[in-house]
Amino acid sequence: MDRRFHAQPVACPVCGPKIWLADQRGDTIESDSDRTIARCAKILRDGKIAAIKGLGGFHLAVDATNEQAVQELRKRKYRDAKPFAMMAASIETIEKYAIVDEVSQKLLQSPESPIVLLDKKKPNSIASAATFGTNRFGFMLCYTPLHHLLFAEDGIEVLVMTSANLSDEPLICNNEQAVEDLGEMADVFLMHDRDIFRQVDDSVVHEVNGQAAFLRRARGYVPTPIYRDVPVGKEIFAAGPDLKNTFCFVKGDQYLMSEHIGDLADGRVYRHYVKSVEHLQNLFEVKPEVVVCDLHPGYLSTHYAEQFKDVELIRVQHHWAHIASALADANEEGPVIGLVADGTGYGTDGAIWGCECLIASLTEFERLGHLAYYPLAGGDKASKEAIRPLIGLLGPDGIDEYTDILARIEPDADKVRLICTQIEKGLNTVQTSSLGRLFDAVAVLVGLGTKNRFEAELPMALESIIADGVDDSYTMELADVEGVFQLQYKPMLQGILSDIHHNINAGIVAAKFHNAICEGLLALAQKAREKAGLNDVALSGGVFCNRYLANRMIRRLQDEGFRVLWKKSVPVNDGGIALGQAAIAAAMTK
Repeated sequence: MDRRFHAQPVACPVCGPKIWLADQRGDTIESDSDRTIARCAKILRDGKIAAIKGLGGFHLAVDATNEQAVQELRKRKYRDAKPFAMMAASIETIEKYAIVDEVSQKLLQSPESPIVLLDKKKPNSIASAATFGTNRFGFMLCYTPLHHLLFAEDGIEVLVMTSANLSDEPLICNNEQAVEDLGEMADVFLMHDRDIFRQVDDSVVHEVNGQAAFLRRARGYVPTPIYRDVPVGKEIFAAGPDLKNTFCFVKGDQYLMSEHIGDLADGRVYRHYVKSVEHLQNLFEVKPEVVVCDLHPGYLSTHYAEQFKDVELIRVQHHWAHIASALADANEEGPVIGLVADGTGYGTDGAIWGCECLIASLTEFERLGHLAYYPLAGGDKASKEAIRPLIGLLGPDGIDEYTDILARIEPDADKVRLICTQIEKGLNTVQTSSLGRLFDAVAVLVGLGTKNRFEAELPMALESIIADGVDDSYTMELADVEGVFQLQYKPMLQGILSDIHHNINAGIVAAKFHNAICEGLLALAQKAREKAGLNDVALSGGVFCNRYLANRMIRRLQDEGFRVLWKKSVPVNDGGIALGQAAIAAAMTK
């Protein structure tokens, strides 16, 4: 009963830890340690799927070079397209398949052992089904003794190691639940008797501008605090967003970010969110006096925040929180020029924002400019079906002019007419400045697919085909509309459609499009500098997960004499929102 019993170094023949191999019913088929690992390795070599208990939950593992086995894993996991992470035992092995630069090597070999995104080497023997539609592999090295023992077996070189759950649901970490929920996915279970008290996903990072940049901050990095110079007198809870949710507690000078939680719209994820809040709150003995949430009235995280009793409740606009997270990450107060590019965020005018230029500090913000509004029909469907933003962007004249292109993308003419009617009558239609949906529209125009089967599938595909050595760009114009600068997308769209008509290579179109976005955002930053006299620019938003765009944007800003704030401790996507919410609340309650 002594708590020291649970210490990681404890290992003995009596107390354990013990490992065993179980079948789909949970019945033990091997319990001798050496034979258990050897037998699991043989099963994997034979193209079968193993559920392997790790540090923060179970992984589903399969031979990454076996096309049929990887396809079978996709089928059983109901994961049609999203790339799988992979594991290897050494840098030398990874270098057979991917380009490993100095920054990436340090990340791979760090104690945190995250998944690191690396450019593919071509040709390679990794199954195409592992990561089709992207130009990068996600690799991690072994990070538990069990992993090392498994990879020491002959014939085990690279394994797909993906989270053991149904797509988008929380990780499974309990032995009994694993058998119950994964029995139809895994052929065998490699288990141990060390309980996992809190499931945690693998962290995901890549290299941007010569430094590590988070895409998902979780195992290995959480709950390490983020420190700020000015301590806060009141304890704070920041509820975070609904997509890519993380939350944050503030205690003194410590900002305690949670691990990646996920999409709260899923009931299991929401319940995991509630339990995680309670767990972290008890672990660090935080009693929030101030609670901060997103401005969006329909967010589940907002509803959760509203349930706190006897607290001050602060509501923060989504994109302001994005820029505040960059300020908090840099341990600064602002003001700065904020360039935010993402898919969606509830605006102060009731529209859906998504490409914004702000003048922002931790206490206030002003919207200086944005991508020109266009109508978006269909609610949540608009983020999945690229035909919807495309119709809104083309407008009535464009729809009549490019009927042949629309028919190629969406053969169902009735559906096209229905979307047009929705927009014309304003039914389930919002005005938006979303840059993410503009990426969807361009991707569908160049023939990369018609749907996002997972978040940002089409934009990722568009990034993956960018042609090398292209510096030309399409035209984006700035218009001053009642004192707000609007980035006009129509000249760019016309250029794209003209190039498609003249059969210009899709990679060149993709490059010119990305370059145009950079030049448009740079023009907004220059207008902000003229108006506010500021020289510091903070970048944030999920669109900047696009490494080509992020690197080019940073370089172009620096070429024009700007100082760029790029996040080091939290993701640039919505996974960093809670830090920004917390920093704003802290600044308002000094």
